[in-house]
Amino acid sequence: MPRSRCPVVVLTALLLAVTGCARVHPHLALPAMALGEPSFFPTIEAYTAAPIVGGNTVEVLLNGEEIFPAVIDAVRAARRTITYAQYYWEDGPVAGELAEAIAERCRAGVGGNILLDSFGTLAMPTEHVDLMKRAGCHVAFFRPLTRTIFGRANNRNHRRVLVVDGRVGFIGGSGVSRKWMGNGRIADHWRDTDVRLEGPVVEYLQGAFAENWLEATGVVLGGEAYFPRPLAPRGSVYAQIVRSSPAGGSFAMYTTFLLAMASARRSVYITNPYFVLDEAMANALLSAVRRGARVVVLVPGAIDHNIVRQASRGQFGRMLRGGVEIYEYRAGLLHAKTMVIDGVWSTVGSTNLDNRSFALNEELNVVIYSATVARRFEAIFLDDLAHSGKVEYRDWRKRGLGDRVLELLSWPIRDWL
Repeated sequence: MPRSRCPVVVLTALLLAVTGCARVHPHLALPAMALGEPSFFPTIEAYTAAPIVGGNTVEVLLNGEEIFPAVIDAVRAARRTITYAQYYWEDGPVAGELAEAIAERCRAGVGGNILLDSFGTLAMPTEHVDLMKRAGCHVAFFRPLTRTIFGRANNRNHRRVLVVDGRVGFIGGSGVSRKWMGNGRIADHWRDTDVRLEGPVVEYLQGAFAENWLEATGVVLGGEAYFPRPLAPRGSVYAQIVRSSPAGGSFAMYTTFLLAMASARRSVYITNPYFVLDEAMANALLSAVRRGARVVVLVPGAIDHNIVRQASRGQFGRMLRGGVEIYEYRAGLLHAKTMVIDGVWSTVGSTNLDNRSFALNEELNVVIYSATVARRFEAIFLDDLAHSGKVEYRDWRKRGLGDRVLELLSWPIRDWL
């Protein structure tokens, strides 16, 4: 049996929950903008400090059956550098294969920099870490829990980043575990979405990794091996890497979501496993409905943290009365984090729609400005709805006493979820 680093996972989670909480700065008013108007790009760039750059390709990868082969192929093709940040890693066939692929490249002289979140990888076998280290990879843990359980221990690195040779990038919500294997349509097979990127936007994905690597190790990554020049255009898609680092004072993803929602005129399609909105974001969606937009939210029918599901379901009444359509995914456990607005704006990444993502964790999303990519995400969304059940207001009102009690109990800890 592989050795594990998680003898006290539950205790650690509880300790993290009581080490304090933060909230995003209040957003009391939003500008009246529409997607596509000239002021939209500079407004988004101003609040995210992230340029919108053209010349990119975006390949959508669905579930482990597409994500893992693409990731492992990219790792095996590395010639100079691999930078990889992962929040969640546990034992399984995919985990072993990925660790060996990374180790093989490091043995061949490729510079491997592997950043693992200290909390999310508690269940990672030490054999995998040792394998990569012996091969010459540089492996670091983000904000080790052994240093202190207070302070910034509650601010985790939830980002998922892979950049190979500074030219090919991956971003999304998937972790490394057997539960991400498969097609997302079978029980115990998680439904997730990542994207593969090429083009100038990869530079900014690499920059997000370098930011976290510097904090964890004190090492500054740079030079041609990490930031090659020129990073030539590879396609026609405009894209933007948006970083949120609340520990550093940035709530960029929260503001980005709010501005996009406030700009919606036709449709808002949201897929997210943790749907625990604050007042401003709830109002943004309800206002979109009043402007005539169709707002549809897809959440899990089952979830890995039931208390989060109950906190989310407690809000359904107001949303349903306001005209928001809500569906619960039934075919597996939904973990994808995507949003599509008006058929032209889309995003995918690590960010959940809850206070933990917006105000506590390091998060990372790619925002894509392309009707072609948006249509692809819309088609995926509608296909997922076919494997889901619609939540009706009359049924929600009839939910049982047990559900109501859990909703009540979840209320005081909503900001930690």
